[in-house]
Amino acid sequence: MPELASHIASVPASGIRRILELSFELDDVIPLSVGEPDVPVAPHITQAAIDAWAADETNYGPNGGIAPLRAAIVEKLARVNGLAVDREQVWVTIGASQALYQAMTLTLGAGDEILLPDPGFPTFTMTARMLQAEPVYYSLRPEGGFRPDLEELERLITPRTRVLLVNSPSNPLGTVFPREVLQTLVEFARRHDLWIISDEVYEYFTYGTAEHVSVGTLDTDDRVFSVFSLSKTYALTGARVGYLVTPPGMAPTLRSVQEAAISCVNTPAQYASVAAIEGDQTHVGDARRHYGENLRLATGMLDERGIRYLEPIGAFYLWIDMSHATDGDVSAWAEHLLLTERVAVAPGRAFGRSGEGWIRICLAADADTLRLGISRLPVPVEAPVPSTAQPPVDAVPLAR
Repeated sequence: MPELASHIASVPASGIRRILELSFELDDVIPLSVGEPDVPVAPHITQAAIDAWAADETNYGPNGGIAPLRAAIVEKLARVNGLAVDREQVWVTIGASQALYQAMTLTLGAGDEILLPDPGFPTFTMTARMLQAEPVYYSLRPEGGFRPDLEELERLITPRTRVLLVNSPSNPLGTVFPREVLQTLVEFARRHDLWIISDEVYEYFTYGTAEHVSVGTLDTDDRVFSVFSLSKTYALTGARVGYLVTPPGMAPTLRSVQEAAISCVNTPAQYASVAAIEGDQTHVGDARRHYGENLRLATGMLDERGIRYLEPIGAFYLWIDMSHATDGDVSAWAEHLLLTERVAVAPGRAFGRSGEGWIRICLAADADTLRLGISRLPVPVEAPVPSTAQPPVDAVPLAR
């Protein structure tokens, strides 16, 4: 048998998928590892998909997406995100995963470097490796308020650095970067002539006074690619519809790249997406409230049990410090927890080196499932030192 391309061996496996696949082999698993919304799809969205199938809307569509969907996205971007773009900047993709892949394909060549958050979503690294690019990680640590350190970013720059990837709201952390932090990152990218890829998949899920700011609104010289998805917002993970917003003037290139990659996204799912974006949004607010209630339930239990965590203000995850139990190998510990307690959590190491000792749980679950899963997490032998003592300026403190 011929050998596969040599760079494929450098594509890491997903630590989240490892836990998921193990859970499929077991009974009575408490599923808290995967970011799957637990709310139903709104009826008007489902009906739009049914109607499209019934009308035999099954032919090839335009590379960039059907006209009604691109028009709906343009209007949504102006209304919700404050982004003024034209239709030729909007490219409908097979979920956010393909939008990320497309953005990296356009900006990275073999040996080029991309600055990625650590912890960060595993697909960021996997996609870069698929393209023979080199991931370089900037740290998001408790002592820095889980925000980028500009001095570290400056040290990481080399002649091969081409892209800075920003993820806010963050998966897995649930942090939301304030406008001033994003402005600093845009200025950093401008200073070093970098592209920016902005992952905004969890744009609708912020809590309290947190404000989601689209990085593209701070872009003055056309260097930002923005990645969005309908999967989490509308509980349409299996429909696989996302979109990439490009700088202006890239339509001829995108038509060729999109044709070579996917040709087009399936048409009935696109009509469902039109209904999702243009239709009643009550169910989105209901989902946000549901996740917020679960957040209060989960953090209340963790407080009672003396387990530290990062108080999230975005997305629907909870980043929990289990270093008191993991003995320096959170991935092995998470497998053991699954096998012995039937609780599936995502090991923090799956999100990068900085995730060692941490786990991510998904708050998109019913209250009883969440309560049972957290009750099976081991508590510290000794009461933890209060983490709110002397936090860094503007830091996001850990709670106990």
